[in-house]
Amino acid sequence: MRIVIYTTTECPYCKMLKNYLSEKQISFEEKNTTDNPDVQKEMAELSDGFLGVPFTVIYKDDQLHKITGFDKPKFDSILEIKN
Repeated sequence: MRIVIYTTTECPYCKMLKNYLSEKQISFEEKNTTDNPDVQKEMAELSDGFLGVPFTVIYKDDQLHKITGFDKPKFDSILEIKN
């Protein structure tokens, strides 16, 4: 499984998501879109033009899951997190 989170420097929801995954000991890769046109373009292509953050891509079991924002129930479901 691979998790990529597209963020910006000042995004409070990005920080909440990163803290949540860290608390659950789930590793992820962060790609900051702030002042990085290449990462912005990559995110826009994956998100079908959506530019809000956090935007997360989860590669799991040969499937691609895309999550907009910090949608905790969706993360819990896809990552099989039991609270």
